[in-house]
Amino acid sequence: MGQSRPRPPAADRRTLPRARISPEFRPVHEVFQSSAVSATTSSEEAQLAASGPRDVTLYSRPGCHLCEEAKAAIAPLLREFGAALREVNIDENAFLRERYGWDIPVIFIGRHKAAKHRVDLAQFRRQLQEAGSQ
Repeated sequence: MGQSRPRPPAADRRTLPRARISPEFRPVHEVFQSSAVSATTSSEEAQLAASGPRDVTLYSRPGCHLCEEAKAAIAPLLREFGAALREVNIDENAFLRERYGWDIPVIFIGRHKAAKHRVDLAQFRRQLQEAGSQ
């Protein structure tokens, strides 16, 4: 009952292979980012940057029940404030699919993130009001 387990022998660090470090240093985004992804990245970021203060962008995917709930919940507020909705299917864009994965829906008002997963309607209303006063 009071027996302790024997410890495994410690690793001999002298026998581990040494990593070879490349003499060429580049920023990480250059190493891992392809030109196709950077093109979609810049186009989506450009669309968000060009959004008007009350332009609402909803990142979603087909079959996402939270996305459908969020869209239905914000619809009356969009009509009330005359805000435009742009729904983006993240599965059609490799960059967005990588960025958001299962963290959807994501809602932006203009270029500012307003909600993720679930929408607090009182907060969303306040954000739309603030966006209109800018």
